[in-house]
Amino acid sequence: MRTIAVTGHMGLAEGTEALVRDALRDLLGELAAGAQGLVGVSCIAPGADSLFAEAVLAWGGELSVVLPFRDYRRFLDDEEHRARFDRLMKAASHITVMPYPEASLTAFEAANTELLQRAERLIAVWDGAPSEKGGGTAAVVAEAREAGIPVQVVWPSGARRR
Repeated sequence: MRTIAVTGHMGLAEGTEALVRDALRDLLGELAAGAQGLVGVSCIAPGADSLFAEAVLAWGGELSVVLPFRDYRRFLDDEEHRARFDRLMKAASHITVMPYPEASLTAFEAANTELLQRAERLIAVWDGAPSEKGGGTAAVVAEAREAGIPVQVVWPSGARRR
């Protein structure tokens, strides 16, 4: 089994989701080729995480979800995100909920560390900018590189953040 984790931006600008979806589909196809199976590890946050999870499932892979805190669904800001979250949770083969009661930097950092502990590779849907706050995509990329986990950055031409 090839185990690949994801980190990435949540606030993708209009039109960027389609670009990222296509790039992830193509990259996962390459990475899954010749593998005895594919496991995608994701926190299934809106944006990059959910797009990755959908691409893993589209390739017939297994989805392993790591939630940063209990009642993560309530944290989601609109019905579209909640519906996508519900679909992905139902499709997940494995779900881990970190032992935090609510959203916090500590909860997100712990989830990212758990995600990396499972991964043999990290896909980062990342514009290359440093994190504005702790626990962001840049921090996860740095943690992966420090741990010797190969990182593949995906940021298609024309992609933008909100």
